[in-house]
Amino acid sequence: MSEAEQGSDSVRAVQWEQGRLKLLDQRILPLRQTYLYYDNVVDVAEAITQMVVRGAPAIGIAAAYGVVVAAMRRIEQSPDHWKTAIEADLDLLARSRPTAVNLFWALEKMREAITACDDDPSNASSLADALLVVARRIHQEDIAACQRMGELGAELISAGGAVLTHCNAGALATGGYGTALGVVRAAYATGKIEQVYADETRPWMQGARLTAWELNEDGIPVTLIVEGAAGHLMKQGEVSWVITGADRIAANGDAANKIGTYNLAIIARRHGVKMMVVAPTSTVDMAISDGDAIPIEMRSPDEILQHNGQSHVAAGVSAWNPAFDVTPAALIDAIVTERGVVMAPDAEKMAAMMAAGG
Repeated sequence: MSEAEQGSDSVRAVQWEQGRLKLLDQRILPLRQTYLYYDNVVDVAEAITQMVVRGAPAIGIAAAYGVVVAAMRRIEQSPDHWKTAIEADLDLLARSRPTAVNLFWALEKMREAITACDDDPSNASSLADALLVVARRIHQEDIAACQRMGELGAELISAGGAVLTHCNAGALATGGYGTALGVVRAAYATGKIEQVYADETRPWMQGARLTAWELNEDGIPVTLIVEGAAGHLMKQGEVSWVITGADRIAANGDAANKIGTYNLAIIARRHGVKMMVVAPTSTVDMAISDGDAIPIEMRSPDEILQHNGQSHVAAGVSAWNPAFDVTPAALIDAIVTERGVVMAPDAEKMAAMMAAGG
C-alpha cells in the first residue's frame, strides 16, 4: 500500500527535541495545542500519571525517553554508579500507570540497553546517546507497526458505510498514525469507509476532545455521539465495525481497553456488528493467561464527581472510577497486530501469531 493509500496524520504527541522530551499536553486539547518539555524523570513519570501523554504505545515511548532523561542526570551525578542509581528511576516510571503493558515492555528494552552499556566511566558522555538510539528505535518501530496494522485492518472492511470507535487510539496515543485510527486512516484513504462515529468516552472525554479533533484535522468525516447512543446507532444498521485499541491483551485474546469498551462489544454482538481490536505485539502480555489477571487502574473519584474543579453532584455521593475494562476474546472478531490478524482469537491462535514474528 502506497503512502497515499495509507492516509496520513498531522499529529505527533511524543517527540525528542534538543536533548529533552517534548509532549503535547493532551489534557487541554482541543482548546489549546501546548507542548511541555521534560528533563527530569520525576516530571516524566508525573506527566504519564496525570495523562499529559496517554495511550499505551505513547506511554511506552515516553517512558523510553524518560529513561534517557534519567540516564543523562545519573551519569552526570555518578558516572561510576549510574547503573545502580537509575534502577530507582525505572521503578518510578513503572509505577506511573499499571494497566498499559507497553510501559513495562519499553522499560525492559531500556533496561537491556543499560545492561549492555560500557561500564568504563571515561565513556560516560556517549552512554546517554546509546540509550537515545534505543528509545528512538522504539518510537520509529511503533510508527511502522501502526502503518502495517492500518493496512491489515483496512483489508477486513468492506467498501462503504461507517465505523464506530471508542476513546482515542490514534496518532495521539502512539508514536504516530495510530492503531484503531490507523485502520480508519487507511480505510478512508482507500474509499472503504465514508464516516466515523466517535463516542465521547467519559470521564476524560478522549473521544470528544481527542479522536474527533484528530480526525477533523486530517479531513476525515467524524460524528460525535454520547456513549449511551451506541446501541441505538447500531440498531439502525449504520455501523459495520467497532474498532478500538487496547492497553493490554492477555494470552487468550481477552483485551483491556478504556472503560466502556466491554459495553460496546456486547452491544455489537447483539446487533451483528463486528468488533476489531488493533494493537502492536508490545501490547500482548503472554505471561497473563486471561483477562481476569489484568490489573485495572483505579483513578480518582473526583474525575467523575467534579467538572473543571467544581463538584456537580450532591455532597456525600461516592464514585467508582475504573479506567479500563476487559472484553472477552469471545466477543472479538479480529485482533490486528503488525505481525498479522487473528480472527476469532483464542490462546492457540494468539500463541501462533506471537511465535510467527518473534
